[in-house]
Amino acid sequence: MVQHRQPAIFIADSLGLDFLNSIATPVDTPLDWLDSGDGLLKWLAQAKLVPADALDELKARAMPGELDKIADQARALREWFRGFVRKHMGQPLTPKALTELAPLNRLLERDEAFSRISRHRHGGGDHLELKAMRRWRSPESLLLPIGEALAKFVCEEDFADVKACEGHACTLVFVDHTRRRARRWCSMAICGNRAKQAAHRSRLKNKH
Repeated sequence: MVQHRQPAIFIADSLGLDFLNSIATPVDTPLDWLDSGDGLLKWLAQAKLVPADALDELKARAMPGELDKIADQARALREWFRGFVRKHMGQPLTPKALTELAPLNRLLERDEAFSRISRHRHGGGDHLELKAMRRWRSPESLLLPIGEALAKFVCEEDFADVKACEGHACTLVFVDHTRRRARRWCSMAICGNRAKQAAHRSRLKNKH
C-alpha cells in the first residue's frame, strides 16, 4: 500500500462523507488513510472523533495486529456505506431505506455512551454543560464515533444535495450547502482549477 504523509481530506461538509473520502486520489496515486491500524488512529485524530488521550491509551493496550483488524472493519464499513450513498444520492432519502441501514444500527447498538455535566469555558465565560461521553473499552469502540457520524449524516442531511465531484477521475463526494446548490467540485483549488485550465486550453485550441 502507498505510504501517505499528507493530511486526510475533509471537504465534504459532513463527517459521514469525509469518512467515504478517506480513500481518494488527490494527485495520481490512490491513497487510503485507513490502510492500517495506525492510519485509522491518525484519521480519527484529524477528524476529532476520538479524544487524543483515548487514542493513546487504546494504542498502548492493543494486542499486536488488533488495530489493523479494526482498520479492516472500518474499510468494510466504508465500502458498505459508499454503496448505500451511491444508490440514494441525488434524491431525498425515504423511510423505506431503513431496512438497508440495519448494519449501521447494529454498530450503534454496541455503544457505551453516557452524559456528564462538565465545566465549559467559552469566550471569557464559564458555565456548566451536558457533555456526551463514551467508554473506550476496546479498539472496537473506535468504530462507534464513525457509526454515529454516518447516522447523523443519514438523518440530518438531504440526500438530494449529495454530489460527486465533477473532476475527471476524482472520487470525492460532498454535501452541497451552497445557496443555489451550484457546487461542482471537491475543491476549487484542485479539481475546479484543473477544469478551468482544461476549458482555457480547449478555447485556445478552437481559436487556431
